Amino acid sequence: MPIVALNGTDLYYEISGRDTGPVLVFSNSLGTNLHMWDDQAEALSDTYRIVRYDSRGHGQSAAPDGDYTLDELGNDLVALLDHLGIDRFRYCGLSKGGMVGQWIGTRIGDRIERLILSNTSSHMGPPDLWNDRIKAVMTGGMAAMTEAVIDRWFTKAFQTNNPAEVDVVRNMLLTTPPQGYAGCSAAIRDMNQTETIRAITVPTLVIAGAEDPATPPDHGRIIAGNIPGARLHVIEKAAHLSNVEQPDEYTATITKFLK
Repeated sequence: MPIVALNGTDLYYEISGRDTGPVLVFSNSLGTNLHMWDDQAEALSDTYRIVRYDSRGHGQSAAPDGDYTLDELGNDLVALLDHLGIDRFRYCGLSKGGMVGQWIGTRIGDRIERLILSNTSSHMGPPDLWNDRIKAVMTGGMAAMTEAVIDRWFTKAFQTNNPAEVDVVRNMLLTTPPQGYAGCSAAIRDMNQTETIRAITVPTLVIAGAEDPATPPDHGRIIAGNIPGARLHVIEKAAHLSNVEQPDEYTATITKFLK
């Protein structure tokens, strides 16, 4: 699939699944790429036209210099959808992808049929935490934080019992451009959508991992409580990347909701 120049940067995307099916968009977390959704894309390919993309600063997309903003990340997606001629779609985003999901839910909610906000937060602080992470990757590269991130993303049991799956994600982290990780970290640092998401009227599912230290279930409860009609599903024995750690339950949960 092509790399396209949109919204002042180059974005890589892939389309798979059923050509005539309803569109389902997946958006990746900080430090990963579109392949974090491989299990879900394969499972849903008979039903949906699946659009995945590497967000700004990640995967095969460009990593412009400087801090990014949530507006930029959200407008990247809107520009890609417009480029592809997609008006109506379903959306599933995890962590940073869930933050973009909140943004589009408040801006272009009339285009969204179903919204899934997974392992995410409407506000993450304090700023110094993100500033320290930005400094760490810009001075020491992605290796400076990869193992600490892995410990937040997966339970100890999963790391022990599924080393191959963990290595796939570890490689995503290590190959993420430090500038891309830092730029998106700045967008997360400066984000506060806790009140604005009250305007979302799209049917919304919030997913949390019971053992997620990065965006604990309480973060999901705040989001679900502030979006009218939203419901929360907590996946047991899962940390941050719940779609990787518990793929069967995750896929079954979103499949039921998307219908």
